Amino acid sequence: MAATEDRTPRGADGGTLATRLNYLFTHMHPPGAPYTNAHVAAEISQGAEEYGGVRLTEQYLSMLRNGRRANPSPDVLRALAKFFAVPVGYLLGDLSPSQAERVEEEVRFLVAMRDQRVRAIALRSVGLPPEVQDSLGTIIAQFRAQMNLPADPRDGGPPAPGDVPGEGAR
Repeated sequence: MAATEDRTPRGADGGTLATRLNYLFTHMHPPGAPYTNAHVAAEISQGAEEYGGVRLTEQYLSMLRNGRRANPSPDVLRALAKFFAVPVGYLLGDLSPSQAERVEEEVRFLVAMRDQRVRAIALRSVGLPPEVQDSLGTIIAQFRAQMNLPADPRDGGPPAPGDVPGEGAR
Protein backbone atom coordinates (compact mmCIF):
# COMPACT_ATOMS: atom_id res chain seq x y z
CA MET A 1 0.00 0.00 0.00
CA ALA A 2 1.37 3.39 -0.88
CA ALA A 3 2.39 5.57 2.03
CA THR A 4 0.17 8.38 0.75
CA GLU A 5 -3.09 6.43 0.89
CA ASP A 6 -5.81 7.53 3.29
CA ARG A 7 -6.05 5.95 6.68
CA THR A 8 -8.96 6.02 9.06
CA PRO A 9 -8.42 8.81 11.59
CA ARG A 10 -7.51 7.63 15.05
CA GLY A 11 -9.23 8.79 18.17
CA ALA A 12 -11.69 7.63 20.77
CA ASP A 13 -14.55 7.54 18.27
CA GLY A 14 -12.54 6.01 15.39
CA GLY A 15 -13.91 8.64 12.98
CA THR A 16 -17.40 9.02 11.57
CA LEU A 17 -19.49 6.31 9.99
CA ALA A 18 -18.91 8.03 6.63
CA THR A 19 -15.14 7.93 7.19
CA ARG A 20 -15.18 4.24 8.10
CA LEU A 21 -17.44 3.35 5.15
CA ASN A 22 -15.27 5.30 2.73
CA TYR A 23 -12.18 3.55 4.12
CA LEU A 24 -13.79 0.19 3.33
CA PHE A 25 -14.90 1.28 -0.14
CA THR A 26 -11.38 2.54 -0.84
CA HIS A 27 -9.59 -0.58 0.32
CA MET A 28 -11.92 -3.61 0.34
CA HIS A 29 -12.61 -4.42 -3.29
CA PRO A 30 -11.47 -6.82 -5.99
CA PRO A 31 -8.16 -5.93 -7.66
CA GLY A 32 -8.49 -2.94 -9.93
CA ALA A 33 -12.26 -2.64 -9.55
CA PRO A 34 -13.40 -0.42 -6.68
CA TYR A 35 -16.97 -0.98 -5.58
CA THR A 36 -19.61 1.58 -6.48
CA ASN A 37 -22.56 2.52 -4.32
CA ALA A 38 -24.81 0.93 -6.94
CA HIS A 39 -22.91 -2.36 -6.84
CA VAL A 40 -22.89 -2.66 -3.05
CA ALA A 41 -26.55 -1.67 -2.76
CA ALA A 42 -27.54 -4.20 -5.44
CA GLU A 43 -25.49 -7.03 -3.92
CA ILE A 44 -27.02 -6.47 -0.49
CA SER A 45 -30.56 -6.00 -1.81
CA GLN A 46 -30.39 -9.01 -4.16
CA GLY A 47 -28.86 -11.23 -1.48
CA ALA A 48 -31.72 -10.47 0.86
CA GLU A 49 -31.54 -13.77 2.73
CA GLU A 50 -27.77 -13.57 3.19
CA TYR A 51 -27.99 -9.93 4.32
CA GLY A 52 -30.99 -10.23 6.64
CA GLY A 53 -33.62 -9.01 4.18
CA VAL A 54 -32.09 -5.54 3.95
CA ARG A 55 -33.05 -3.42 0.96
CA LEU A 56 -30.51 -0.71 0.27
CA THR A 57 -30.53 1.95 -2.43
CA GLU A 58 -27.59 3.57 -4.15
CA GLN A 59 -28.85 6.98 -3.02
CA TYR A 60 -29.10 6.00 0.65
CA LEU A 61 -25.63 4.47 0.58
CA SER A 62 -24.33 7.68 -0.98
CA MET A 63 -25.90 9.69 1.85
CA LEU A 64 -24.23 7.41 4.42
CA ARG A 65 -20.88 7.84 2.70
CA ASN A 66 -21.08 11.62 2.45
CA GLY A 67 -22.37 12.06 6.01
CA ARG A 68 -25.87 13.33 5.14
CA ARG A 69 -27.24 10.26 6.94
CA ALA A 70 -25.38 8.97 9.96
CA ASN A 71 -27.80 6.75 11.85
CA PRO A 72 -28.74 3.72 9.75
CA SER A 73 -30.72 0.86 11.22
CA PRO A 74 -28.82 -1.95 12.92
CA ASP A 75 -29.92 -4.22 10.04
CA VAL A 76 -28.26 -1.94 7.47
CA LEU A 77 -25.08 -1.80 9.54
CA ARG A 78 -25.03 -5.58 9.89
CA ALA A 79 -25.51 -6.00 6.14
CA LEU A 80 -22.71 -3.55 5.31
CA ALA A 81 -20.41 -5.18 7.87
CA LYS A 82 -21.14 -8.60 6.39
CA PHE A 83 -20.55 -7.35 2.84
CA PHE A 84 -17.15 -5.90 3.77
CA ALA A 85 -16.33 -8.77 6.17
CA VAL A 86 -15.68 -6.55 9.18
CA PRO A 87 -17.23 -6.59 12.65
CA VAL A 88 -20.35 -4.44 12.91
CA GLY A 89 -18.67 -2.71 15.85
CA TYR A 90 -16.15 -1.26 13.40
CA LEU A 91 -18.93 0.56 11.53
CA LEU A 92 -20.59 1.63 14.77
CA GLY A 93 -17.31 3.03 16.10
CA ASP A 94 -17.74 0.77 19.14
CA LEU A 95 -14.35 -0.91 18.93
CA SER A 96 -11.45 0.16 21.08
CA PRO A 97 -8.66 1.90 19.18
CA SER A 98 -6.58 -1.29 19.28
CA GLN A 99 -9.49 -3.39 17.98
CA ALA A 100 -10.16 -0.90 15.17
CA GLU A 101 -6.45 -0.96 14.31
CA ARG A 102 -6.57 -4.78 14.07
CA VAL A 103 -9.51 -4.58 11.66
CA GLU A 104 -7.66 -2.02 9.55
CA GLU A 105 -4.48 -4.12 9.69
CA GLU A 106 -6.47 -7.04 8.24
CA VAL A 107 -7.79 -4.74 5.51
CA ARG A 108 -4.24 -3.55 4.69
CA PHE A 109 -3.06 -7.18 4.62
CA LEU A 110 -5.81 -8.15 2.17
CA VAL A 111 -4.96 -5.15 -0.01
CA ALA A 112 -1.28 -6.12 -0.02
CA MET A 113 -2.13 -9.72 -0.87
CA ARG A 114 -3.84 -8.57 -4.08
CA ASP A 115 -0.38 -8.00 -5.55
CA GLN A 116 0.79 -11.29 -7.03
CA ARG A 117 4.45 -10.43 -6.38
CA VAL A 118 3.77 -9.72 -2.71
CA ARG A 119 1.91 -13.04 -2.41
CA ALA A 120 4.78 -14.86 -4.12
CA ILE A 121 7.34 -13.40 -1.70
CA ALA A 122 5.17 -14.28 1.30
CA LEU A 123 4.48 -17.81 0.10
CA ARG A 124 8.14 -18.47 -0.72
CA SER A 125 9.07 -17.64 2.86
CA VAL A 126 6.69 -20.25 4.31
CA GLY A 127 8.62 -23.10 5.90
CA LEU A 128 11.93 -21.26 6.06
CA PRO A 129 13.57 -21.16 9.49
CA PRO A 130 12.72 -18.08 11.58
CA GLU A 131 16.26 -16.72 11.33
CA VAL A 132 16.04 -16.82 7.51
CA GLN A 133 12.66 -15.07 7.60
CA ASP A 134 14.23 -12.43 9.88
CA SER A 135 17.05 -11.99 7.36
CA LEU A 136 14.52 -11.53 4.55
CA GLY A 137 12.77 -8.91 6.66
CA THR A 138 16.06 -7.11 7.16
CA ILE A 139 16.79 -7.16 3.43
CA ILE A 140 13.33 -5.79 2.62
CA ALA A 141 13.74 -3.05 5.27
CA GLN A 142 17.09 -2.08 3.73
CA PHE A 143 15.52 -1.82 0.27
CA ARG A 144 12.70 0.29 1.72
CA ALA A 145 15.23 2.61 3.40
CA GLN A 146 17.22 2.98 0.15
CA MET A 147 14.00 4.00 -1.61
CA ASN A 148 13.04 6.43 1.19
CA LEU A 149 9.99 4.35 2.05
CA PRO A 150 8.91 3.93 5.66
CA ALA A 151 10.30 0.81 7.35
CA ASP A 152 6.71 -0.18 8.09
CA PRO A 153 4.25 0.35 5.21
CA ARG A 154 1.65 1.50 7.76
CA ASP A 155 3.77 4.55 8.55
CA GLY A 156 3.67 7.65 6.43
CA GLY A 157 7.20 8.98 6.70
CA PRO A 158 10.67 7.84 5.67
CA PRO A 159 12.51 5.46 7.98
CA ALA A 160 14.45 7.03 10.75
CA PRO A 161 18.13 6.13 11.18
CA GLY A 162 18.29 2.94 13.18
CA ASP A 163 14.85 1.76 12.01
CA VAL A 164 16.45 -0.67 9.58
CA PRO A 165 17.32 -3.88 11.44
CA GLY A 166 21.05 -4.38 11.72
CA GLU A 167 21.82 -0.66 11.25
CA GLY A 168 22.53 1.80 13.99
CA ALA A 169 21.92 5.53 13.96
CA ARG A 170 24.57 7.35 11.99
